[in-house]
Amino acid sequence: MTQRLLALWCPDWPAVAAASVAGIPAHRPVAVLAANRVVACTATARAAGVRRGLRRREAQARCPEIFLAREDRDRDARLFEPIVTAVEATVPGVEVLRPGLLVLAARGAARYFGSEELAAERLVDAVAAAGAEAAAGIADALSTAVLAARRGAVVAPGGGAEFLAPLPIAELAAEPGADAKYRADLVDLLHRLGLRRIGDFAALTPAEIASRFGADAVAAHRCARAVAERTVSARRPPPEFTVVYRCDPPIDRVDAAAFAGRMLATRLHAALAAAGTACTRLVVSAETEAGEELSRVWRCAEPLTAAGTADRVRWQLDGWLTHRSRPTGPITVLRLEPSEVVPAGALQLGLWGGSGETEGQARRALIRVQGLLGGEAVQFGVLSGGRGPGERVTMVALGDERVPAADPALPWPGRLPEPAPGVVLVDQPAVLLEAADGAAVEVTERGVFSTAPARLRWGSREWALAGWAGPWPVDERWWAPGSATVRARAQIRLDGEPADARVLLLAYRDGGWRAEGVYD
Repeated sequence: MTQRLLALWCPDWPAVAAASVAGIPAHRPVAVLAANRVVACTATARAAGVRRGLRRREAQARCPEIFLAREDRDRDARLFEPIVTAVEATVPGVEVLRPGLLVLAARGAARYFGSEELAAERLVDAVAAAGAEAAAGIADALSTAVLAARRGAVVAPGGGAEFLAPLPIAELAAEPGADAKYRADLVDLLHRLGLRRIGDFAALTPAEIASRFGADAVAAHRCARAVAERTVSARRPPPEFTVVYRCDPPIDRVDAAAFAGRMLATRLHAALAAAGTACTRLVVSAETEAGEELSRVWRCAEPLTAAGTADRVRWQLDGWLTHRSRPTGPITVLRLEPSEVVPAGALQLGLWGGSGETEGQARRALIRVQGLLGGEAVQFGVLSGGRGPGERVTMVALGDERVPAADPALPWPGRLPEPAPGVVLVDQPAVLLEAADGAAVEVTERGVFSTAPARLRWGSREWALAGWAGPWPVDERWWAPGSATVRARAQIRLDGEPADARVLLLAYRDGGWRAEGVYD
């Protein structure tokens, strides 16, 4: 029998939580900002034209009376705990996907209340009694249930694909566990390819998706076909993966609990990594000095990292210790139990090749380098707008807001087509492009080579050419004569041994050639 899932979704939860903390009345527009952009807003703010992705100034210009708050996941999780408690008091076995969204098995609730529809109504009423609005959705697959909750729908067994087919392709961005940035890029690409509905995307074969797109597109395609996210390899882990911390002295403060939770997360993921597994469903448990036992299940569409586990433990402990029905005594025992694991191959490790703790160690080391050499000594590249490869990289010091110098979403006519060079040469050294007779190759007024290129000289070295493409003239800033430039770009393939056989990107300006980048 197919397992039916019931999802409960509290709309705009980050904005609702921010308004609750600040004491903002329900009729006033509220938006939550991260990196100076709107990441969540209330219905009243949307009615005034505020949308996700807008910059602060644009949101304020569209809605001057809007209340702006910073993103705070700890706040969101802490205020969501009473909602989870109210739902769990009605139906046990609640699993939290993220603050504002939870899921549970629909079969038991439907049998108890008489039907799936009645179960959904009772749970929505329980959330309302806890002081929040919610919508419920029921379906066979987790992602389908979440999308159904956004419409308050109960999808018939086996009817997930039919339900999803007419929905806009942008709805795939709401799939739980999806990376927001990559999923937004994928949705934009599919829309530009002419796929306007989820059914259009689902009509493609898995082989077509896997051969042309990345892993996130494969996951989105499974969602579009209403295929269950969980693989058959998910299994109950052995008890030795459970990690326990006996608190001495007992913990009654959130900061102390968060420290213990981070230590437990590191121990848990070390044990999982040694066994070649990763956790997808985590049980966070606590015992108090008075003998009270607390437990909560966190479920994730993607395997948890050590940092993700530590965040969920901190959120849960914060919710328990600050809730009005807080435990009767301090916490004496903390326990993390992975109730479902998958092969570790499903876990994408970070840049430094390790867990979130390794990432933290690397960041602390970089901060120390900053302290020794200055704030600008450690910089990160941020994708920016521009036509050339160098213009599309904005270097930002570690700790500063990662804001590009120009908006990469603008059209930028004349931009160098993909793929971009693997190495961008900042100093752009001068090179000589010559014909077979030694004559210098230039770009004429018609935008073509003055003669066919045959050799390239770079300093004291010389290469024969195995091929070339271009030139492509670029007329930049023609509307501002003082800063206008006329240049051209060409791709040159060098001839030689594998170590020397590479492709260069050259830029022609002021009557000479310069090397802009090297392709891998």
